[in-house]
Amino acid sequence: MRSDVIEFRTGDRPQVRDITEACASFVADEGDGLLNVFVPHATAGIAILETGAGSDDDLLNALQALLPADDRWRHRHGSPGHGRDHVLPAIVAPHATVPVLGGAIQLGVWQSICLVDTNVDNAVRKVRLSFLTG
Repeated sequence: MRSDVIEFRTGDRPQVRDITEACASFVADEGDGLLNVFVPHATAGIAILETGAGSDDDLLNALQALLPADDRWRHRHGSPGHGRDHVLPAIVAPHATVPVLGGAIQLGVWQSICLVDTNVDNAVRKVRLSFLTG
C-alpha cells in the first residue's frame, strides 16, 4: 500500500473544499485498486458530491440547520458552537473509498471528492491518501 499526507488550508469559515484533483494526481501512475481518503481530525469529514452547482452550499446549509453553531453543545472549548464540529464526523464520515482503474479515479460525471470542514478554529487540515493495489 502506498500512502501520503497532504495539507489543505480551509480558512476561517465552514467550507466544502474540492480535493479531487489532488486525489487524481496521487493515483495517476497507479493501475487498478482502491483509493482511501481519510481526514485524521475529530472535526472534519470527507464527502462525495457535486460541487459548483450549489450542492456544496446546500450541504453547508443543511449541516448548519442540523448542527447549529450555538451554545447547546456540552463540548464547549473553542469558538461558540464548536461542539457541533465534533459531531460532524458522525454525519459526514471522515473517510471515503473510491475505485481506481488504470490510474484514474472512477467517479460519476458530477461527483467530486470533498473535504468538509465546519471548524473555524483550525485553518489547516491534513488528509491521508492511501492506494491499495487491486
